Amino acid sequence: MPVADDDKRKAARETIDILHEISTLLNTNLDRHTLSYCVSLIENGVNPEALANVITDLRAQNERFEAEQAKAAAQ
Repeated sequence: MPVADDDKRKAARETIDILHEISTLLNTNLDRHTLSYCVSLIENGVNPEALANVITDLRAQNERFEAEQAKAAAQ
């Protein structure tokens, strides 16, 4: 594997590490894998604010779904 590829991978890994630390400080609950996908989407032109809104909406839907499942299981 060429040195340039190794350097790119190392830089990408370091970037994700730094972003994950920031993410943890901000309590976003994004793991490294999810954060990596988000970075890739943004690098490919996805609007960061729109992506954040989608993540927020998906989390809200998941909370509602889990609440419904818990309610159904309690009955």
